[in-house]
Amino acid sequence: MKGIVLTAGGGKRLQPMTWATSKQLLPIYDKPMIYYPLSVLLQAGIRDILLVTTKHDLENYKELLGDGSQFGVNISYVVQPSMDGVPQGIVLGKDFIGDDSVALVLGDNVFYGSGFKENLAHAVNNASKGIATIFGCRVDDPTRFGVVDFDAKGTAISIEEKPLVPKSNYAVTGLYFFDNSVVERACNLQPSALGHFEITDICQQYLDQKKLKVEQLDLSFAWFDTGTVDSLFNAGEFIRVMQSSTGVKVAALEEISYDAGWIKRAQLLKCAERLKKTEYGKYLENIALSTRR
Repeated sequence: MKGIVLTAGGGKRLQPMTWATSKQLLPIYDKPMIYYPLSVLLQAGIRDILLVTTKHDLENYKELLGDGSQFGVNISYVVQPSMDGVPQGIVLGKDFIGDDSVALVLGDNVFYGSGFKENLAHAVNNASKGIATIFGCRVDDPTRFGVVDFDAKGTAISIEEKPLVPKSNYAVTGLYFFDNSVVERACNLQPSALGHFEITDICQQYLDQKKLKVEQLDLSFAWFDTGTVDSLFNAGEFIRVMQSSTGVKVAALEEISYDAGWIKRAQLLKCAERLKKTEYGKYLENIALSTRR
């Protein structure tokens, strides 16, 4: 399975912070925002990743992430020439995807909760069977999101984009798992009335064909769409509290890769040395010198 991270959004709601940089390069507590969606793909076992960005931000991402080898993965890049909607990332990445299935994650989404790796494993397995998977999370104001509704058995029966009168409180998060047919679906997609290509329309196609599963994230799960100043602050404070209380870093890419066996102890120590004056670097060093592996 391949993975695509979308980072080309303008971040207008975060201006003036985003006038000179991509919002996904802003910090969420102690790490760049982009680390969090990348960690989702790594937890799903995905090692081939395409980052969709703008010409303006391309070199900054390359400086931060390189080719991904320090994380034990392969990261490549493509420039999105215009902001025409989420499915454009699939169209731009069709050669990268090839004959594989694909996971698509928005670069400003933060996920945290127990059992998440199991949720991701279900989604990967579904894609191998030709079934798409989206993730639904209960929110207070679903009118700002795509909304999924369920029948009495918990089966998804409808998806609406930012409805004025939502049928449920379950928002569709910015994480999608698809089989390879999504490439053709995205390439043949027609724009909405607003002139954009909507990922909701692709999900609706799968739903109509009874090929869509929804992983419902329970009430203990935290999901942040960090596109506003308040949500960005709230996500950072949440990560600070969780890390302080557990002693475990959230979205530490090097740790995820080390535990997966994608990088060795020597490489982890090299990453720690590069960050030796930071708490993050000390954390990686402690992991490398521990007996956990």
